[in-house]
Amino acid sequence: MPAEVLHDPLALKLCLPGETTTVIPVGDLPNLKLATDLAEGLAASIHPHGPLAKLTTVKSFLYTLRRMVRELAEDGFTGSAAELTRAVLGVFWLRSHYLVEYRTRTILRAFDTRHQGLAEPVRQMVFGVNYTRPAVGEPLPPYAPAEWNRLIDLCKKEVRRLGERQRAMVALAESGQDPAVGGWSDANAAWLMTRMGPVTRTEAAAHLGVTPKWFTEHYRGIDRVRTALFPSHKDAVPYVLLLAAWTGIVPDGLTGLKTSGIRWVGRQATLLSYTKGRTAEESLVLSPRASRLLEQWLQHSAVLRRHVPAELSEHVWLVTLQGKPARGSFEEYVMRGWVKARDLRGDDGGLLRIDRRRLRTTFIAERGQRQWSLRTTVDPNHSPQVEGDHYLSAVTPAQKVVVEEIARDAQSDLLRRASAPLVVDEVASATGLPEEVRRLGLAEGAIAELLAGERDVFSGACADQFAGLHGPKGKPCPARPWVCLLCPLALFAPRHLPNLLRLKAFFARQFRQVPRDQFAAVFGPYARRLSADILPRFEKAAVAAAQHDVGDEDAGLPLRAEETTS
Repeated sequence: MPAEVLHDPLALKLCLPGETTTVIPVGDLPNLKLATDLAEGLAASIHPHGPLAKLTTVKSFLYTLRRMVRELAEDGFTGSAAELTRAVLGVFWLRSHYLVEYRTRTILRAFDTRHQGLAEPVRQMVFGVNYTRPAVGEPLPPYAPAEWNRLIDLCKKEVRRLGERQRAMVALAESGQDPAVGGWSDANAAWLMTRMGPVTRTEAAAHLGVTPKWFTEHYRGIDRVRTALFPSHKDAVPYVLLLAAWTGIVPDGLTGLKTSGIRWVGRQATLLSYTKGRTAEESLVLSPRASRLLEQWLQHSAVLRRHVPAELSEHVWLVTLQGKPARGSFEEYVMRGWVKARDLRGDDGGLLRIDRRRLRTTFIAERGQRQWSLRTTVDPNHSPQVEGDHYLSAVTPAQKVVVEEIARDAQSDLLRRASAPLVVDEVASATGLPEEVRRLGLAEGAIAELLAGERDVFSGACADQFAGLHGPKGKPCPARPWVCLLCPLALFAPRHLPNLLRLKAFFARQFRQVPRDQFAAVFGPYARRLSADILPRFEKAAVAAAQHDVGDEDAGLPLRAEETTS
């Protein structure tokens, strides 16, 4: 059984995937009958029979279980789960937030599925729709560049300092001897700990044959030597943060790393396997700097690893906790204490809050900036591969047709943007236009209409306003005036110069009035096409003559109210 309920006292015995057998006491609760039933439901929710596969998740459900028993006892309910009523549950859930309702529903559903112990009206309620809904937050933003640089620089400095301190203490231990023979000193204390592990004052006193009180009063430096030889929780923090920042591994996968998942492929390459909680086993080829960092940590923890029990030896993140070997957990309070001790500040002047999920977000954002890419993602915490697998995978033939059509449209749009604009005058028309007309598939006589101005729009002449490039096919094109600058159906002649110059002045006013990133996203491609590709193809004299009729104002531009600049 992956989980079972122990009685007298009430407790849960768990055997979770990748974990050792653990016993968690439920605690002394005011309603033992209800607590026992809920514990049975929690045990039935453990993997593989239920969704709970992590010790931290089980503990959070157990915390909610205790809360439910205590609150219902305060309401006067003293019965078992079979005696629950819709009114009792309804009042409890309506005053609770989403996670409390979700966890207690999960426990009660598992209890009823295994024992059929709920009354029918309550069963319908438990298996029904939630009263509350989860609060959907915004995607986690990456760290600001200045904050990111300060964090990375501090972690590198700490890793160097800790490594140098431990190597110095190991070298000092080689010059020491048994303190029971040579007396107590830093060298002899280091000699003793390299052979016995992170001994406490009581163990050191027993080895010397003195009382713990006498040892404490006469011998100093045991904490300093132990801290230098064996990494503590706070010493492991910079290693964890750097590895997360350089690999993008999810927090639960990074915390659960095991030495069996490390394969040294070469001198500078490492294949790292880890478990991602929402999926399964994953693997990653580490970069040279990440490989070196992992190797540094294994060297740092090697002395401690020789003295840990078998159930801990496989874990990568071994630390000392109150002088005893333990597995690193890296909860938020550990990160908060580490930041406070080093006075690491954010751009707002306050202490920088370390969220290991944001480290992954920043890693993905930086990776996208290092490579040329025009990609966008629904969520900045996702890589393009993840979003492609989740949102663009074609399951049915109909979906495959839609995805292929989206890809064709995107490729066609890129080709249209890359094509040179069609700029003509009376001399070049006779030689250049027929070829363009054949390329666009226009009917005979279209060339004459284009040159005569019969197909003019605002900024140029349109080869086919009903082509449907920017709107429904067969309907007049609804595009804004500047969209024509990138349209392959547009033709620009000298008579269009005044309007083109009005658009150029409009772009200049927009550039002065809106943020640069907003201007680049909305008007940037059109402004560049106009200034770099279209206007330079006209005679300078023609452009100068047309400039006399153009003012720095919105008059003469077909703008909407929200687009005006003056």
